[in-house]
Amino acid sequence: MFKIVKKEIIWGGKKLSIETGKIARQADGAVILTSGDTVILATVVGAKKANPETDFFPLTVNYQEKYYASGKIPGGYFKREARPTESETLISRLIDRPIRPLFPEGFRNEVQVLPTVLSYEKDNDPEILSLIAASAALSISGIPFMGPVAASKVGYINGSFVLNPTKEQLKDSQLELIVAGTKDAVLMVESEASGLTEKIMLDAVKFGHEHFGVVIKMINEFSSECSKEKWIVEEKNLSEVKSNLLKNVKNDLIAAFSEADKKKRGELINLAKEKSLALYKDSEQFTEMDVESQFKNIEKEIVRTKILKEKKRIDGRGLADIRPIKCEVGILPRAHGSALFTRGETQAIVVTTLGTSEDEQRIESLDGLQRSRFMLHYNFPPFSVGEVGRIGTGRREIGHGKLAWRAVNSILPKKEEFPYTFRLVSEITESNGSSSMATVCGSSLALMDAGVPIKKPVAGIAMGLIKEGADYSVLSDILGDEDHLGDMDFKVAGTEDGITSLQMDIKITGITFEIMEKALSQAKDGRIHILGEMNKALKVSRKDLSKHTPKMEKVTVDKKDIAAIIGKGGVTIREIVELSGAKVDISDDGIVTIAAPDEISRNKALEMVKSIIAKAEVGKIYTGKVVKIMEFGAFVNFLGKQDGLVHISELAAKRVEKVSDVVKEGDEVKVKVLGFDKGKVKLSIKQALDS
Repeated sequence: MFKIVKKEIIWGGKKLSIETGKIARQADGAVILTSGDTVILATVVGAKKANPETDFFPLTVNYQEKYYASGKIPGGYFKREARPTESETLISRLIDRPIRPLFPEGFRNEVQVLPTVLSYEKDNDPEILSLIAASAALSISGIPFMGPVAASKVGYINGSFVLNPTKEQLKDSQLELIVAGTKDAVLMVESEASGLTEKIMLDAVKFGHEHFGVVIKMINEFSSECSKEKWIVEEKNLSEVKSNLLKNVKNDLIAAFSEADKKKRGELINLAKEKSLALYKDSEQFTEMDVESQFKNIEKEIVRTKILKEKKRIDGRGLADIRPIKCEVGILPRAHGSALFTRGETQAIVVTTLGTSEDEQRIESLDGLQRSRFMLHYNFPPFSVGEVGRIGTGRREIGHGKLAWRAVNSILPKKEEFPYTFRLVSEITESNGSSSMATVCGSSLALMDAGVPIKKPVAGIAMGLIKEGADYSVLSDILGDEDHLGDMDFKVAGTEDGITSLQMDIKITGITFEIMEKALSQAKDGRIHILGEMNKALKVSRKDLSKHTPKMEKVTVDKKDIAAIIGKGGVTIREIVELSGAKVDISDDGIVTIAAPDEISRNKALEMVKSIIAKAEVGKIYTGKVVKIMEFGAFVNFLGKQDGLVHISELAAKRVEKVSDVVKEGDEVKVKVLGFDKGKVKLSIKQALDS
């Protein structure tokens, strides 16, 4: 019934297997990948005909995690998987980026790639495995794909690189880097680091690339046994259209790309496009899409030739020049910290808000419920590029926000040093290239403006590449047009000492390590320049927090006192919150965190906590309340929830016949601690009066 083909290898000390022919047989390509107890199903389906009105390659990657994979039921009201989580969106992008450049340029058929986690084991991370499974499914589908690709994760622990580290190992790692590519070239890099040098980062990429070669070999052997017949991609001959456009609009485009202002340049390009379309208005042989495709090719040739031959860019800059930068801080009066970062025609308002542990992000995943004290949200409204469009959080917003998050995360103080929760929001108000790196720079300034003691300021820069044969040029601080018409988007963020984040996407079939090394070196020079411009606005974190920042205090108490602070059913801690107006949180290891809107509220809560944990001292006088009357004396509550006994003989200087003649329940009295008897406190009202 089934015609199963299966291959397996040992990779990084673990067995990795792929098979096809048993599950999802109606898909163009379907693969089951297994590593340990992690099982991935990756399917690929391509539309058999292209939509004639589609002028782009409609590739969709939807990575999915099923909660049953780890034996869990989804939380919330609806007990089924719903919209993609942020993690699923990021992994979908991670898979998309290295496979997208490997389809033929004129291929316009819709392709859907669906990697699904069916079984999950913590020591076998599904993101790398899902990318490999997707590559294998594409390789056997018959869909035109110039793969396969593979990927690996690299850690850096105690000065050594670690292949595919576990989540436990990553806790001790200075690096988490994912590299993907073909047998001969790197196509994608994604990483977070703790200020590592350019050399270490480049060596990590080389290490990862070298070690996934065996996976590519396995996929090639696998596909040679079960690959379907390759689709034939018909390409329409448009040389006549290109030749005609070169005669009629080339000079118009050369003039347009000599205009430095983005808006004016766009207007001139649109006029040239209208002129081009008018030439074929009544044509029955060539469509509007045919004309636009050749128009874009001519745009690309003009920009790339000028850069390669003249070493001049669209806005007149040299290859390594950075656009003018202006930084401002404290621009929003009620925000805890704020900054305006402007670089050329790219601008970001970044705002820091500090909160308590109650504000931490709760994240439900296959690993269970987790909490994060650092959030960075990136917004890209359509007005930032002078357009009308939809407002919302899409893959771009999530991806760019996570890139900036990785760049900033390692410079934040530990919770033990600074107990606040951080939320950064980047509002992109103008965009012409690398708004994610503007977010990194603005985030650093906004954190310092808020008084957050970051380790060092961090800045980011986007690098580009123009490559024709052996000739290439690396560009610093790329414009939007240079990104669209170029071959590489290489983003590097870090401090003056080292890299904190690196992301690379290659739009051609790969680049050499020589080019990467040059790009990293040039990026470092640019990063140092940007940090210098940022320092003009603010060099170090402010010493004081904003007056609008919640006032935070941490007290460490004996674990034995935790129950007393919480009280039966939480009654005591609720009383502290109600009477003081502060938020009070206590951890299992005895750390009490008090957060309040002002110092009065904070101090009141602090005193209430201290009174509960304070220990009675012999000879000291306290104020207490009579809580119970007995024949032999009265019990007095003092130091919060501590009770002591005032014997009838210690109620007054004279002889007392009846306790209720001297005190009654609810009376506030002064008491002196006489001593302790088997853990019970002996008190005296009489001696307190004499003192």
